[in-house]
Amino acid sequence: MRHPCRGRVTVAVALALALSSLALAGCDAAPPDDGRLPVVVGFYPLQFVAERVGADRVAVTDLAQPGAEPHDLELSPRQVASIADARLVVTVHGFQPALDEAAEQAGAPVLDVAGLVPLLAADPHVWLDPTRLATIGDGLARRLTELDPAGADDYARHATALRGELEALDAEFTAGLAQCQRHEIVVSHAAFGYLTQRYGLRQIPITGLSPETEPTPAHLASAAQEARRVGATTIFFETLVSPAVAEAVAREIGATTAVLDPVEGLQPGGTGDYLSVMRDNLTTLRAALGCA
Repeated sequence: MRHPCRGRVTVAVALALALSSLALAGCDAAPPDDGRLPVVVGFYPLQFVAERVGADRVAVTDLAQPGAEPHDLELSPRQVASIADARLVVTVHGFQPALDEAAEQAGAPVLDVAGLVPLLAADPHVWLDPTRLATIGDGLARRLTELDPAGADDYARHATALRGELEALDAEFTAGLAQCQRHEIVVSHAAFGYLTQRYGLRQIPITGLSPETEPTPAHLASAAQEARRVGATTIFFETLVSPAVAEAVAREIGATTAVLDPVEGLQPGGTGDYLSVMRDNLTTLRAALGCA
């Protein structure tokens, strides 16, 4: 069990070390002066949007490493220094407490994308609704324009192009999930509320919003009972989390397992992006739900 003050001490010490290192190193530690805006993001979907909207006018640093589960981000002194140097830090407030605290302590300018779109109670996974992600892109374009007025036309054009791609993806999901034999998805943790709300599905989570939470035997039994009741043939697990819990429920009801990606991060060496991973999710959902 984590000590309740441990994260706060870690961030404070990292910030002090980072700032001390910068002071000792002088100008050599400053970001390269290539004219690009230094933008720091907490994890992959925000990187995807920032790079698409900012293009070559921004230098994006993603604090979450490929293949790492981003919920429990722990910051190195170098990462804390990048936050202190950023012209903009893009976050989903509450998703990564260490980043929220480091940005506050460093006095960094923050764009909390959770303030740009309607939220479901306590669920930060807004990017799993492509239409909400498009709105986030629009909001980021406005904020970048405030910081870099000369790039206003570029930011607006890129955000419009991104919105077009995300609306096309939304149309594919709407059509692809319109006629299905089943409408319930049994998932290892409750990350898919935005997706299920948007496309008329219902998620049955084995655990709550945190993928690290261990379900009790009673909770596992309840999830298995509900999965059996709705006739689920597939139990979904995630790319960055152990499949053990999903496999246990699948064995209990005689179902198979499959990956449903919450797109919190990409696998190391992967060649896809947000759009391709979401299309893979659609293919998986259509097969599991018996969609026409």
